[in-house]
Amino acid sequence: MVRPKIGEIERGHSDKVEKILQGAMREFLKQGYAGTSMDRVAEAAGVSKATVYSHFQDKVGLFSALIERLARKQFQSIFGQHPLVGEPFVVLRSLAKTALEQMMTDPEYLAFERVLIGESVRFPELAQVFIRSIAKPAIETISQYLGSHPELKIPDPEATARILIGSIAHFAITQKVLYGEDIIPMESDRLIDALTHLIVTSAEATNNNGKVSS
Repeated sequence: MVRPKIGEIERGHSDKVEKILQGAMREFLKQGYAGTSMDRVAEAAGVSKATVYSHFQDKVGLFSALIERLARKQFQSIFGQHPLVGEPFVVLRSLAKTALEQMMTDPEYLAFERVLIGESVRFPELAQVFIRSIAKPAIETISQYLGSHPELKIPDPEATARILIGSIAHFAITQKVLYGEDIIPMESDRLIDALTHLIVTSAEATNNNGKVSS
């Protein structure tokens, strides 16, 4: 299983580091990236500014650490500790269901996504940290799983993984991050069932008939 790369920002779990990260998260969610200063983070964390800088070189590094921390939490919750094993229908449905539950019910994650999307035009490098930390390893993990099941005869496992992940992300963003669930309502199970059918049942139909049944 591919794990998110944590780069050079692997931090200890000391009380001070945890206080800094928690204080920084509160400030970024309240003030946005541009409106947050290291002074405000230090005040929110109850530590000196020198202490903040002793652990994080600058605001970019601090925000990146929060992205990686959140990405690790999400990745572990969705994919677990072990390689993906089992029947594709069961595994993919479970992954999609868990991913949507994690993305749509975690208030901190939703709020952080809004900040990240809002700041991505001015600070694209921060959005790229998010892509490297969770989207890339998720695509690689699912691609490897699909490729390990030749009976599905999926011609492009990576593209199929992107379809799965992209559909889940789009649903979570339009329904929760952008407050669209009252405008375009849909039960998440409908999307999960459709995605699983699209990937697994269509592949089975191709294998049985030599072409996708209409």
